[in-house]
Amino acid sequence: MKTDRMQLICDSLACERGGRQVFAGVNFTVSAGEAMVVTGRNGAGKSTLLRVIAGLLRAAQGQVTLTGLAGAADEASLPEQAHYLGHLDAAKPSLTVRENLTFWADFLGASGDPAIDTALEAVELDTLADLPAAYLSAGQKRRLSIARLLAVKRPVWLLDEPTSALDAPSQARLTSFMCEHLAGGGFIVAATHGPIGLDAPRELRMGAAG
Repeated sequence: MKTDRMQLICDSLACERGGRQVFAGVNFTVSAGEAMVVTGRNGAGKSTLLRVIAGLLRAAQGQVTLTGLAGAADEASLPEQAHYLGHLDAAKPSLTVRENLTFWADFLGASGDPAIDTALEAVELDTLADLPAAYLSAGQKRRLSIARLLAVKRPVWLLDEPTSALDAPSQARLTSFMCEHLAGGGFIVAATHGPIGLDAPRELRMGAAG
């Protein structure tokens, strides 16, 4: 359950990879219903920051916390409350579109045909549901990844270049999905080199280390 008291807090976060400091001293607070875009040149650590928040990389210093959850959700870890949409679309080529989304829904703990059908229809892949993912274009694979955000409800969306490979109509749909997510009290942290269609999001600009 989400409340308007929820906050995503990053406190003095630092990360090292291969003995090199990628970033340090990163601080921000994002409240429910807010979006923040993470900008900066290549190598500044935008993608790495999202992976640290998602629990895919270990922070060298500092911490990230999600506060204000109510009920049983309060016991879930931040990674269990977050969707991470990275550069790779993580679609198994031998599985159909529906089978791929069903796998992710089961893995993320929210299986059910109605949610899957609704998500596929929302990203306009319902007519391709029985097609092996190997035959999808790059844009269609991206839309399949976006369908995960819709099929499984989680308050935190961590999006790395979310408009990559999307045509203009698909970008418009993604903007609509993001606006609905924010209106429902969710969070978005998006790494991007350009606009993602949101109206005046907060910005965190990262500088390249070293």
